Amino acid sequence: METVSTATTWTRETAQAEKRDLWTAMKRGFRCRCPRCGEGKMFRAFLKTADNCSKCGLDFTPHRADDLPAYLVIVIVGHIVVPAALWIETNYSPAVWLQLAMYLPATLVSSLVLLQPIKGAVVGIQWALRMHGFDENAPSDIPPV
Repeated sequence: METVSTATTWTRETAQAEKRDLWTAMKRGFRCRCPRCGEGKMFRAFLKTADNCSKCGLDFTPHRADDLPAYLVIVIVGHIVVPAALWIETNYSPAVWLQLAMYLPATLVSSLVLLQPIKGAVVGIQWALRMHGFDENAPSDIPPV
């Protein structure tokens, strides 16, 4: 007995159903707006995405940002705070209590300020690249991972 599987034929027309610009989606996501229309809010709480866009109805539930925004924030803030701390330490040698009073709040505030926009940009990237269920033309027998 042979099993016959029907494969979906992907053509250029099916892949370009909706034009999605990566940089525009990232910029809109960084502004915490819908990557498709740029008007609706992406978040309903600090890091909780809305179920869908209030303007165009884009479903945000398939996104899988997971830990990538936190890793990116650590890299960005680390590349700003660590060189600044080394420069201040080598040139001025302030007391340890003063260093802790400067670097800890600066690291905390800059991390909290960047976390939501970075997560929005990651969701925008996923939408633009049709990742994790943002592709309407995906074969129905392949579940989003």
